[in-house]
Amino acid sequence: MREAERWLRQGERDLVSARNSCRSGDFEWACFQAQQSAEKALKALLYARGFRRILTHSVYELIREVGAFEPSFQELKAGAKVLDSAYIMARYPDSIVGNLTPSEYYDKEDAGECIEHADSICTAARRALFR
Repeated sequence: MREAERWLRQGERDLVSARNSCRSGDFEWACFQAQQSAEKALKALLYARGFRRILTHSVYELIREVGAFEPSFQELKAGAKVLDSAYIMARYPDSIVGNLTPSEYYDKEDAGECIEHADSICTAARRALFR
């Protein structure tokens, strides 16, 4: 349980960082940090259930795993897909079609959407971990 709490605490801290990046106009980093936040919160739940060596970075895959024992998480799958897109596209210029960089592609609305999804996942993870 202690390891699960560490992962959740870092996930929640990554969410704070995402909000800070959004405020400073670093929208691509806000999207990436939001993805990291959700990933770590979900991994916290899996660690609490005895999982070890969780190799995926896909929020969608993690939602599916968690959903096997916490069915309410299935409702968060659409947001997980948004966050998975940000995992690659917010970091690598060659992941975006055309000549834009991630900093030119992502805007405040994108960052806000990613942060909302990550917040929902973190909140649900905290509830599930500490009930």
